[in-house]
Amino acid sequence: MNTLFTALIAKRIVATVSALLVVAIACAAGIWQLNRADGKIALAANLLARQQMPILSANDALLSLEDASERRMIARGQYIPQAAIWLDNRPRPIPPAGSNTSQSGFYLLMPLQLEGRDEILWINRGWAPRDSENRESLPPVKTPSKAVTIEGIVFAHPGKVYALGEGQVIIDASKPRIEQNFNLRAEGKLRGWVQSPFILREVDTGVEDGLLREWAPLTTGVDRHYAYAFQWFALAVSGFLFWIITGLRQYWRQGVNGDQE
Repeated sequence: MNTLFTALIAKRIVATVSALLVVAIACAAGIWQLNRADGKIALAANLLARQQMPILSANDALLSLEDASERRMIARGQYIPQAAIWLDNRPRPIPPAGSNTSQSGFYLLMPLQLEGRDEILWINRGWAPRDSENRESLPPVKTPSKAVTIEGIVFAHPGKVYALGEGQVIIDASKPRIEQNFNLRAEGKLRGWVQSPFILREVDTGVEDGLLREWAPLTTGVDRHYAYAFQWFALAVSGFLFWIITGLRQYWRQGVNGDQE
């Protein structure tokens, strides 16, 4: 007697195992994408909550990364432009309206000698586009020669990119240079500076200096994670439906043939 269980599973062991694997892998990948989206949302909420806390002043005292991380901060001091570092291969944080392509450029990291303190605070001043014809050409940027007040948000680092050959000997640290990544500790050791253990990412206050400071929100990419999750779950459903439909068709054909006998 041809039972439904026999038609769907017992006579289709390989197909059943394959379908289970497809469903399990697809569901696991979909859940992973949802968890990534939830993680970004939670991180953005935590950042927003920390930004609602009182504004810190870099000139008041030496702060730890734990105390200052993701907090708003103001700092007054004078830039040291000859020690600037241009971080290469940084896409524009927010593409211009109507554009789906990512424009490559630099982040400008510049040390700020804090007023009234023997301490250096590195500032991520913003993003500037790269010259597509000459990779060594630096964008024109205006740097004030007098003391300035900077407002921004504290981060541990300006973000990292994959790079080969890091750790090479720096030939001339007295001139602005192009780097792939920024090592705060190594920079302090190189120059013998007393430094804040974090960087300050400047926010846009309307200053026109040739740099863009439209930073992408931390929730960027959440919609993409949801779309990927939907695709994975759709694959799981499709795999299950294919398995059960083909099994039912086989069951019905065998049932009809059995009745004719």
